[in-house]
Amino acid sequence: MSSAVVSTSAAQGRLCVFAIEEGGEVCPQPSEAELFTEGRPLQRAFSTSSFSTSKDARLAGITPASRLARPAPEMVSSGIAAMDDLTEGLPRGCLTEICGPASSGRTTLLLAALAASTRRGECCVLVDASDALDPHSAAAAGVELDRLLWVRCGENSPEKSLEQLLRATDLLLDSGGFGLIVLDLGDLPPQAARRIPLTTWFRFRRAVEHTPTVLLAVERQSIAGSCSSLLIKLGPIKPRARVSEQPMDSQFPPPSHAQVLTGLEITAELVRSRMDRKPVRSAEITFSSRTAWAG
Repeated sequence: MSSAVVSTSAAQGRLCVFAIEEGGEVCPQPSEAELFTEGRPLQRAFSTSSFSTSKDARLAGITPASRLARPAPEMVSSGIAAMDDLTEGLPRGCLTEICGPASSGRTTLLLAALAASTRRGECCVLVDASDALDPHSAAAAGVELDRLLWVRCGENSPEKSLEQLLRATDLLLDSGGFGLIVLDLGDLPPQAARRIPLTTWFRFRRAVEHTPTVLLAVERQSIAGSCSSLLIKLGPIKPRARVSEQPMDSQFPPPSHAQVLTGLEITAELVRSRMDRKPVRSAEITFSSRTAWAG
């Protein structure tokens, strides 16, 4: 038996001694006669063409993940006919995002979805991050308050409100039994809402999957990324108003510019839809929102 001395940089200049048996080579080299036969390289063990053929044969019976058929989710009405024409409704077992700035129709769509769900006899939940719901406006919009659970997360700081909202959502998704769960993040500052990690939205998506629950997130900006199956962007077109009808014999005559807001003309754009694998067309709709005092 003989020994070999090897020095490596990983050993930091120290010598390593390995014992090698006599008469044997660590990696025997083929002779020139083995490498070449009639002037051509010898194909040993297997050929590249035969390996490729056997690999293609094994993969022939495997269906790519992109071609796997997924069952289409059940769609339910959003409460607004024009919106249903655009999106075919709200998908059960999926996360839907509704985003838009202030006065863009977020609350109108939120209340319409709650009203449609309670009319179907379903129990609903509104997780309110800013304690912004007006029960009188909800009742006027057709929401059956007896079927609505209102989770109020209004705290002094947006961070605490957001923490309560996430904890409540986890408990609600685990308990099940709700037709619609709405997360109202619309009045939170965008920088606070963006602190929700993507893993949290992924957990929500997996929790609601294969359930009859519609999970609806209402925000200023989209924050769930690819975890949402449906993304709708709202924006106002123009307000509708009428001149104040104060009596002329009043002590203070009405100014010529006084107007009363009666509603909004709202535009909705379908930004993303994972209901099928076809590319989403750029489509917009317009619908009206009327104030409760407009009559």
